[in-house]
Amino acid sequence: MQIRPRRSVLYMPGINERALEKAKTIAADSLILDLEDSVAPDAKDTARDMVCAAVKNGGYGAREVVIRVNALETPWGAGDMQAAARSGCDAILISKVGRPGDVVSAAKVVTAAGAPDELQLWAMMETPASILNAREIAALGDDPAINFSCLIMGTNDLLKESRALALGERFAVVPWLAMTIVAARAHGLDVIDGVYNNFKDDAGLRDECLQGRTLGMDGKTLIHPLQVGPCNEIFSPSPEEVDWARQVIAAFAKPENASKGVITIDGRMVERLHEVMAARTVAIADAIAAREAEAA
Repeated sequence: MQIRPRRSVLYMPGINERALEKAKTIAADSLILDLEDSVAPDAKDTARDMVCAAVKNGGYGAREVVIRVNALETPWGAGDMQAAARSGCDAILISKVGRPGDVVSAAKVVTAAGAPDELQLWAMMETPASILNAREIAALGDDPAINFSCLIMGTNDLLKESRALALGERFAVVPWLAMTIVAARAHGLDVIDGVYNNFKDDAGLRDECLQGRTLGMDGKTLIHPLQVGPCNEIFSPSPEEVDWARQVIAAFAKPENASKGVITIDGRMVERLHEVMAARTVAIADAIAAREAEAA
């Protein structure tokens, strides 16, 4: 089971050289170096050069490095994708994905630009069309030629486009999140929750992280380094969860349980599906431990 932790996914503005350097010291699992929302139109070309140079120069260690490009239909989209494809980044995040064709078109551009086989494509789910077409977009995860691996929730844009309010524990947002999670899981994709805007509100961030994890999110996008610690904590399996998972795996591994679909552990009924869940819990815990050891 190959798993990469994506608990904390931190946006960094691509036009800010100091931020690109500081990102090398932040304990985020993944970094999104942004060429889109955080960059003014007259600075797009400069930001592209800065970000690609920073990625080529390296120094980001075990952190997953993702470049968010402008949408293909913008004046900068094709150039962004071509440059990112040759930069050595781990993934390209496609903006304003509304239908499967947006991902397919991006895949054609980066392939023609000479992208390595291991380069992943991610998609921003930030429009009503994204949510309505989540099933078809996520289905691209079944195509190994595209190497499509992750969906990022753009909750601020979804709120803007829908005219909903971010109130009542995200009452309006939760259905969009849940629809996307189910679509992603059907095709083996990760899903990362949207940002929490008040980076000084630690309690509010923790509540929203817990809500996202309860829904099934793999992690959360962040706008400030202060948010990384709480996010990593909440999206990591607790020691108690890991201990229980190891118990489940060990119990099913016993010869007397080899042919059983259901067993009892400490008075609790446990099915084979719980063994699958336990294997993922242990795998993500081991991957986090390896990630933190590499960063130490």
